[in-house]
Amino acid sequence: MKGGLRVALFGATGMVGHAVLEHCLADSAVASVLVVGRRGCGRSHPKLTEHLRSDFFDYSDAAGVLGGIDACFFCLGRSSLGLGEAEYTRDTHDLTLAAARALLKLNPGMAFCYVSGTGTDSSGAGRVMWARVKGRTENDLLALPFAHHGMVRLAALVPTPGFRSRAWATRLGYAVLGPLLPVLKRVLGAGMVLDGPTLGRAMVRVALGQSPKAVLEPRDLAELGRA
Repeated sequence: MKGGLRVALFGATGMVGHAVLEHCLADSAVASVLVVGRRGCGRSHPKLTEHLRSDFFDYSDAAGVLGGIDACFFCLGRSSLGLGEAEYTRDTHDLTLAAARALLKLNPGMAFCYVSGTGTDSSGAGRVMWARVKGRTENDLLALPFAHHGMVRLAALVPTPGFRSRAWATRLGYAVLGPLLPVLKRVLGAGMVLDGPTLGRAMVRVALGQSPKAVLEPRDLAELGRA
């Protein structure tokens, strides 16, 4: 697309979304980033605009904001801990598909990258609740006529400098595991621990139609996002 990608980014205040946002702001292939969220992302940049909203199921009021988009990077999500399947389905599958359908209606020919997770169950019928819900979400996104799909099955991510999660469990987990991430990266193999620029490059390349696959496992992400 002439002049660079126009990206809509959901979930910019989370660890994954923050990393993807920082890469997009630095990447010359990205012309602009529209952050869609409940609260401000705390970032200022000439490429960046924000659209704050409370309803993530009905976008009938946002046609003037969400038009003119080339790609969506959907990094919004929540943990399944303490949730029943119906509630987790609403906040994962239904919420994601509502955004995807609204964006596609306004932007035929756009690309869509969805951050799910390694272990996602494509059968949608496995024993692990979060994995089958994510699997159904992936399947329903793949059935939509986006120009390019990227089901991003991320394993672990090195937090970008300056990021601090609002979730105490995430802060605790990374306080304990953070120093071990370089070791885990060597031990676990390619893609199991990614940094923000690698993940961001992989997603931008999906949006540009440069990925040979629609479902990207950790090794695929490492290869596609290689500098």
